[in-house]
Amino acid sequence: MDTEERLIADRYRLQRMLGQGSMGTVWAAHDEVLRRQVAVKGMLRPPGMPDLEADELRERTMREARAIAALSHPNLVTLYDVVQHEDEPYVVMELVPSRSLGEFLKQHGRLTEQQAAMVADAVAAALEAAHRAGITHRDVKPGNVLIADDGRVKLTDFGIARNVAEATMTSRGITLGTPAYIAPEVASGGDVTAAADRWSLGSTLWAAMAGQPPYEGTNVMRTINQVVHDPVPEPQGAGELAPVITGLMRKDPAERMPLVDVRRSVHALLPPPGTSVFGLEPPAAPLPVLPRPKPRIAPETPLADDPGPLPFAVGTSPLPAPRGRVASVLVIALAFVVFGVSTGGGFVLTRLIAGVGLLPPQTGQTTHVLPSLEATMRLEPRPMTARTLEGDQGGQFKISIEPDWSTYVEKRTEPNFPTSIVVHFVSPNGAYDVAVHRFSGFYAQGLDIASYLRLVKSRWPQRYFGEDRGETPPLAGQAQEDPLRLTYRTVEGDGPSAVQRTRFSRVLPFRSDLWVVEVSVPTEQEDVGRTKLFDAIASTFAPE
Repeated sequence: MDTEERLIADRYRLQRMLGQGSMGTVWAAHDEVLRRQVAVKGMLRPPGMPDLEADELRERTMREARAIAALSHPNLVTLYDVVQHEDEPYVVMELVPSRSLGEFLKQHGRLTEQQAAMVADAVAAALEAAHRAGITHRDVKPGNVLIADDGRVKLTDFGIARNVAEATMTSRGITLGTPAYIAPEVASGGDVTAAADRWSLGSTLWAAMAGQPPYEGTNVMRTINQVVHDPVPEPQGAGELAPVITGLMRKDPAERMPLVDVRRSVHALLPPPGTSVFGLEPPAAPLPVLPRPKPRIAPETPLADDPGPLPFAVGTSPLPAPRGRVASVLVIALAFVVFGVSTGGGFVLTRLIAGVGLLPPQTGQTTHVLPSLEATMRLEPRPMTARTLEGDQGGQFKISIEPDWSTYVEKRTEPNFPTSIVVHFVSPNGAYDVAVHRFSGFYAQGLDIASYLRLVKSRWPQRYFGEDRGETPPLAGQAQEDPLRLTYRTVEGDGPSAVQRTRFSRVLPFRSDLWVVEVSVPTEQEDVGRTKLFDAIASTFAPE
């Protein structure tokens, strides 16, 4: 049946697809009862998805609807309805002809002070309303701020929001956000509070005034380490907005500027009511049929799982000539991005990455060996959880890690494999990565270690070489097949920036799961990486 012919719940006629993300599709639709245009978001169930994951996805869709339904504010996208059609939930929302702030920056360059003041005031007001309702947004960024054709500014995409009074559906220790805009306490495993949204607002304004994110955003590991360990960068080109940005981007959450003070600070910069400061005009013709598929993310640029696309479409009116500095490409996290919802601490991002690469140092720089690799390691036991769903049995483990290494958790979705969780421990300089990868229910799906090895090779087409296999001690209680020690090398990047990395792995069957403990180091440090990191750390791994 063609999209134009689909009638949802005997009321909403789908007209054209506006966007598609990893977990949902958004259409422009016509409400045949009230005779108005709406946006309809439906769940996207990939072929072969297990029923348990499909149930979780339905719950995520309803979670977003519940989060939005609790809110009513002119700077928030309005929820109209939630309906069931053929046993699947559909969320009906306000259709906002608009472009995201991220798209606006790419087309026009950085904002003027007056434009940024409007964004700051609108988003702060929207967050005030959400926080009063007990809801944290968790992913404030330029891609989730809409600039409507009529000049309104709205905050959207509450797909990963959480009501603090609502039970979560994922395990403890998993949260998410977009790396370049996430608060440092969240990136380092702390609780997600309303203060984290204030940091993200500050970093969004930082990007709006500078034309680029406050932190490098192409490599998750490096970005997380910058957010956690580096000093907060001074606002660039911010003018009178600089004190607001600085006030929001404080490492200590208790010191961040309250939202009411943000609005007071920018009030004098706001234009008179009714003034169009973005230079956008409503399209003269109806919005075009514009499919907006989610771009496939390359393995070298991992991002978090996306809860679904945004309810907006790009207008057809020509854009004014760029003014100011041309914006750098902003990190766009799938419309979720990301799978993963926090239950009180940790970090996810999220999702379908296959093989995480660490960027090499910039030209002229050298790779600095951590003192801990040259001296005695100060390893401390660290209990962690790698659960994919609420009710998932198992997933707890312990491993000894240096205390100052950052933790990052991601979900991976790969064809013909069970959904898996990877817990990363990353050194402060981003050069070394210890990853604990759990495939829940691996053997129940008829897979084996040979299947896993084929998956590993597929992640590195033309860049996987030097494989060495050997024996490794089994875990107590495993009975599926013998474990494996694997060493292989990969090439990341292209041209002068290419870097070789060596990866040491213990591939460990345990009950019905498969666990992999992998240590990744620059190949030029292979020997010290094997003895100081892999031999010292991998042997401490113990699932529970």
